[in-house]
Amino acid sequence: MKKTSSESLRETGSVRARTSVPRQRAALAARSGVESEAVKDVAASLNTLVADVFALYIKTKNFHWHVSGPHFRDYHELLEEHAKELFAMVDPIAERVRKLGEPTIKSISNIARLQRVTDNDADDLAPEDMLTELLEDNKNLALRLREAHEVCSEARDLATASLIENWIDETERRAWFLFETTRRPGSTEH
Repeated sequence: MKKTSSESLRETGSVRARTSVPRQRAALAARSGVESEAVKDVAASLNTLVADVFALYIKTKNFHWHVSGPHFRDYHELLEEHAKELFAMVDPIAERVRKLGEPTIKSISNIARLQRVTDNDADDLAPEDMLTELLEDNKNLALRLREAHEVCSEARDLATASLIENWIDETERRAWFLFETTRRPGSTEH
């Protein structure tokens, strides 16, 4: 039986059969100069931040969509601005993990396993309660960003630490706006 030219080429190695060799995933190579064990710690910290920031983004959008009352427009616009800031954080955090040579978040269920931000599916939450809850979430996120910064500093990952410093500032700004919006007149607390 005569062989076809494709079969001959496969035998000589000039053409690889599509089904005969399973495709192997190339290992990610870290090019950051950060030691491999430290990279794993930094990536784990950042992946948890991706989950937290994404969960807080969804919660902020939820409250943005469902806020009502006499201050609707102000709260609606404030929450839209905050949601945009949070969403803008997600991609750079995840891409930093990839730059370090590690995998990042792959699904909503992955986010749900890692997130530390509590979801709120309540139907009739008062606007002030929404803002107070987001204030606490942003304060907690600032603390978690500081923890991640510490991990990066210990690993001598200056690039990631620098990015985190900016995100801390943005998060503290959101917390400040939420604090001032919910503060009772004449009070330094709420």
